[in-house]
Amino acid sequence: MAASLNAIISTLVFCVCVAPAYSTDAESPMPFVLDGEFIEGGLVRGSTAAGARVRLDGKQIRVSGDGLFLLGFDRKAAATSLLEIEFANGELVSRKLTIIDREYQTQRIDGLPGKMVTPSAEDYVRIKAEQALINTVRERDTAETYFESGFYWPAFGIISGVYGSQRILNGELKQPHYGIDIAAPRGTPVYAPANGVVSLTHSDMYYTGGTLIIDHGHGLTSAFLHLHKIHVVEGQPLERGELVGEIGSTGRATGPHLDWRVNLFSTRIDAGLLVGPMPELKK
Repeated sequence: MAASLNAIISTLVFCVCVAPAYSTDAESPMPFVLDGEFIEGGLVRGSTAAGARVRLDGKQIRVSGDGLFLLGFDRKAAATSLLEIEFANGELVSRKLTIIDREYQTQRIDGLPGKMVTPSAEDYVRIKAEQALINTVRERDTAETYFESGFYWPAFGIISGVYGSQRILNGELKQPHYGIDIAAPRGTPVYAPANGVVSLTHSDMYYTGGTLIIDHGHGLTSAFLHLHKIHVVEGQPLERGELVGEIGSTGRATGPHLDWRVNLFSTRIDAGLLVGPMPELKK
């Protein structure tokens, strides 16, 4: 099926963003364009003049040599953000960005084994160490703009979980779910959703089991959780559509599925906003 994925992609229109929501206007002759979702969990791609400096709410944002940059908004982002672009000639342009809030689903799952809800003290030590490893990978700020390839679904199946939903496990309220879950049989292929480099592989993490992270550049990463098999190694360059693993139910999973998560550094992005509807594949 790896070869057929590229054929599927070539027949469908998709991109990482939507029509420009903010752009150069009469108030500022200096060029900039922002494309994307100005919503909680949204990712926005910016384009401006080479040599410009960009800040979002006072934080410096990486800008590529040809003026590309990324902005991200978390699950509970503030209602507004201040974007500032300082051009090479010294002109400063600022825009207040309005971020749309969302309502999130609540998912209740009962009858789980106790250790899946409340880990032991020994397990917490392991969990803390594994999370520190993941955080280190997500902190990398690489200059490459692999994300320019655009994004597509990494696997095909039934959407069984969505971004931002609050989970109640055995009656206990847990952290929000930050991925999109794709339920499919064990062994279902998983593909790179965009160009990138493999930044982490781990065969058995406590919560996420077989875990793979791909670096798409500028702090943007994709994580793939609960994998049955991983077919790539750390440092391996990838093109969108390459086979990277297989769906499984490793770690703390109630059944075979892919949990796909996207981060811009520590900001949790809704992966579902980066792609169109799940395609219906012919059997």
